[in-house]
Amino acid sequence: MIDLFYWPTPNGHKITLFLEEAGVDYEIKPVNIGAGDQFKPDFLAIAPNNRMPAIVDHNPVDRGDPVSVFESGAILLYLAEKHGKFLPRDLRGRTATIQWLMWQMGGLGPMAGQNHHFSHYAPEKIDYAIKRYVNETNRLYGVLDKQLEDRAFLTGDYSIADMAAYPWIVPHENQGQNLDDFPNVKRWFEKIKARPATIIAYAKGSEIQAVRPPMTDEERKILFGQTSKTAA
Repeated sequence: MIDLFYWPTPNGHKITLFLEEAGVDYEIKPVNIGAGDQFKPDFLAIAPNNRMPAIVDHNPVDRGDPVSVFESGAILLYLAEKHGKFLPRDLRGRTATIQWLMWQMGGLGPMAGQNHHFSHYAPEKIDYAIKRYVNETNRLYGVLDKQLEDRAFLTGDYSIADMAAYPWIVPHENQGQNLDDFPNVKRWFEKIKARPATIIAYAKGSEIQAVRPPMTDEERKILFGQTSKTAA
């Protein structure tokens, strides 16, 4: 059994995508990031960066004590290696998949996240910041489109690299992007969207937060006003 500490954000969806695809038994432990659940001591014990998702695996392969993992990319790698799914075993396939997983973790996710922040959440609309991150998101969509030019998925077969990238393309309209400008991304996006596991994963997210109300000032303070003192 896997305990999944989760809230329906792009990084949270990555993990439910894997767990549903792989048919792994798991239980969602909601972490309401708007309410500050990510700062509770029990959660910080397994996720010291006070960010979800995180998991606790109660049945690790070494049969020892439960294993906790934080950071969505690390969780995907851990689960893929444990279950022998969605990560090629050969050197070249494995390297390519990890490479594109890191591309999402270091590029697409952070840049799209800043795009979301300055375009939709920042109390002051800073034109330079909005253009900077909308344009960088656009560049990354172009990189993704080029990679998908001659293949169905990022590195051949469906993998953890696709599971990592897809949730960050779901809010493309909020990022100021038009999928019609990226035909290969659009084809890939629609293919993943139609997978039964994707449908189930996103439905579970909707059950937890069916409607997202406008962000309050208190939630904004919790999400975007953190310092080292907050984390401590």
